[in-house]
Amino acid sequence: MSYNTSPLTIRLTALGAFAVFAFSSLAIAGHHETHEAKGSDIVDTAVGAGDFNTLAAALTAADLVGTLKGEGPFTVFAPTDEAFAALPPGTVESLLKPENKDQLIAILSYHVVSGEVSSAEVVKLTEAQTLNGQNVSISSSYGKVKVDGATVIMADVEASNGVIHVIDRVILPKEG
Repeated sequence: MSYNTSPLTIRLTALGAFAVFAFSSLAIAGHHETHEAKGSDIVDTAVGAGDFNTLAAALTAADLVGTLKGEGPFTVFAPTDEAFAALPPGTVESLLKPENKDQLIAILSYHVVSGEVSSAEVVKLTEAQTLNGQNVSISSSYGKVKVDGATVIMADVEASNGVIHVIDRVILPKEG
């Protein structure tokens, strides 16, 4: 059996191990006990869920961890590891390279809205301005909410500095 020991794999593995060790509230709590996660900030809450290791690695590579650990409040449309895995092969690895930091920041900040926007408020919106300055489209139909075509699969995961809405794919800002 061979193991992938590339620097990226080692960093992602180390980050994932740290995340699992350090934060576990959401993974255990689930959706019904989101108030318990209220003491943790957005980053710690997302990492604690166990399904956001790629997002955590990307936030680290983009130097955005400090921002999302800040006072906020923020609303994060957080893609799962599975959503990142659905990107074309090599995309995540390429984005995590230092020379692509600006592009990574643009993508990640496109997933964040200033202010705490609960699901009750999100369903009333048709768009929201993201931290990268562009608007995401929001639609609601038959009980499903979509953000730029990504489906919200879990809403209102509370954190001390905002709220997370889990989405099923990575959304990309418009070019140009």
